[in-house]
Amino acid sequence: MAELYLPLKWLHIVSSTVLFGTGLGTAFHFWHTMRTGNVAAIAASARTTVLADWLFTTPAVVLQPATGLAMALIAGYPLTSTWIAASIGLYLVAGACWIPVVFIQMRMRDIAAASERDSRALDPAFHRLARAWFALGWPAFIALMIVFWLMIAKPG
Repeated sequence: MAELYLPLKWLHIVSSTVLFGTGLGTAFHFWHTMRTGNVAAIAASARTTVLADWLFTTPAVVLQPATGLAMALIAGYPLTSTWIAASIGLYLVAGACWIPVVFIQMRMRDIAAASERDSRALDPAFHRLARAWFALGWPAFIALMIVFWLMIAKPG
């Protein structure tokens, strides 16, 4: 089993990079595009953001706990270790924010596409969803930043 540790660690690090990088990158791009008020650009950015979540974020979300738990078991870390338990809790917080965000983004994509198709301004519902999307992003971002620190420091 020890020979699996290094490939698992590589997958864990790459998937954490993809998870964090895709999340931050698409969030910044979508937020920045929303600020322009350009409905066609917002619709395109929303489509890309949703697509990136399905292609990159979702597989990383699955790989993170699978590789993390496997590495902990191989290394002999008790899953009740403070840093592991805290990481799992914070990962669940991030997930509890991310799951609604996925559905919010899909609804925002649909509203923006309809606005673009009908050559009209974005519906007020879009702006309400954008505020919820933005608000949910912060606790997820902070939780993952703390998880990164816990994974590196492994405090007792």
